[in-house]
Amino acid sequence: MKKRHGFIAAAVAVSLLAAQTFAGAYYTQDLTFPLQSSDNETVTGDYYVKSTLDNISWGFLPNRDSEPILTVPSGSTVTFDTVSHEGILEDQGRDPVKYFGQYGVSSDMVLDDAKAIAASDDPHDFLADGPHVVTGPIAVEGAEPGDVLKVEVLDLAPRVPYGVITNRHFKGALPDEFPEKERLETASVENPEAYGDVSVFCPIHQEDGIWYGTVDDNGTEMKFPLSPFLGIMGVAPDTSEKVSTVPPINVGGNLDINELGVGATLYLPVEVEGAKFYTGDPHFVQGDGEVALTALEGSLRGTVRLTLLKAGDSSIPKTSEKFTQAFAETEKYWIPIGLNEDLDEAMKQSIRESVNFLSNQFNLDRAKVYAYLSAGVDYEVSQVVDKTKGIHALIPKVDFRDILTLKLNAGSKSIDVGISSNQFYVPLRETMEALGYTVEWDGATNSIVMTKDGKSVTAVVESNIYNADGQNIVLTSSPFISEDGVTMLPVSALSDAAGLSVNWTTSGSVVTGSVQ
Repeated sequence: MKKRHGFIAAAVAVSLLAAQTFAGAYYTQDLTFPLQSSDNETVTGDYYVKSTLDNISWGFLPNRDSEPILTVPSGSTVTFDTVSHEGILEDQGRDPVKYFGQYGVSSDMVLDDAKAIAASDDPHDFLADGPHVVTGPIAVEGAEPGDVLKVEVLDLAPRVPYGVITNRHFKGALPDEFPEKERLETASVENPEAYGDVSVFCPIHQEDGIWYGTVDDNGTEMKFPLSPFLGIMGVAPDTSEKVSTVPPINVGGNLDINELGVGATLYLPVEVEGAKFYTGDPHFVQGDGEVALTALEGSLRGTVRLTLLKAGDSSIPKTSEKFTQAFAETEKYWIPIGLNEDLDEAMKQSIRESVNFLSNQFNLDRAKVYAYLSAGVDYEVSQVVDKTKGIHALIPKVDFRDILTLKLNAGSKSIDVGISSNQFYVPLRETMEALGYTVEWDGATNSIVMTKDGKSVTAVVESNIYNADGQNIVLTSSPFISEDGVTMLPVSALSDAAGLSVNWTTSGSVVTGSVQ
């Protein structure tokens, strides 16, 4: 990706070759910026939902009275085009072509759906309404109050090679100190500079297979790796009142939990018929706290699997007798969530959810669980800027290896998962062949070569550098280990090196990963 004086050289669409990493995930499809809704060759879901004016709401979440734009059976995969609100809001002139043009972005590098939303007659009130563009809702067949919707994040791809971080008046973690510019009474969509809000344009680029965002300060670059996720995922609350997109609620919404990227599984309590799932507020990366107000906001094309868990299903996390609060898990962690306007109360709620989950799920003594949480679990601040504050726990699954049964569903095979050095491992040849790969030993290079559909992944002995179709990818895990003469592959390499989404479900004491 070419850069000119710190800005995107946007006159030419940027084509990204296959075999590249984006936020630790390997993408096998070609990406061309911008990824317009008309460019649907990379759509992988059973259904495709565009962010057209008929499919979105601006500033408010769907509620029980919202009409679904689509109804899908349980287990369906749905690809959503999501639109970042940055660049279309009133304090940015509500004209994304003009706004991004000042940073060297040409009109054809701005998303068509962002242009249409900004130019619409939607009566969006910048001072009163939420900023986010929400796509949906999608009804799931058979969903009823008391059920749970399981949402698995399968794929996230950037739609544009830039994003924005914004600090607005009276918001953020230091609302009385930042922005340091004054807001004038003349502030309006026609005079956006008078709002005094500070938006920082951030191009994204790739180096050695890793994607980065950059904050430029007169030639001094602050560079940080990307880790995309959808800030808003939820189901409709049981109310007829208008529900702002800003505060997260028990059924999801603006959770802003940066762990919910590719491979994450989110559980949402169903309160209305059809569940009515929606998503939006796409992020390229967010630090814990999101202190300035926004993360690095950037539009994403996201694919999720929506699976209905009927009341009483053993796969529903046992956080309480009745599941009423969003809960998540990844390969590494169970993630109980706390939400409250008071950060202390949010912390307490997350702790209670943690105690309830571990004691109910595994029949453990509550006092012993409480002691374990104090010694072994990190509690992170999801965000402190969305009115309702968020705290989430990261409970390491490996800490419970003695009571867990670990499985990986690869193709038609169920494969035992082992643990070494606090990482999940599976037999390399058995797993990759079950997924349709050919596996060969290359003695000349002391490496294992895995090939499928003309694409290859190579792992070198005693090296954490993989090669995927000519692109080197450095992993935090070892490439493989030998256990009783069997070569073992870290499960994380399936996503990080081979571009395969692995999502996890806990049922009783059985933890199962499913490869997409």
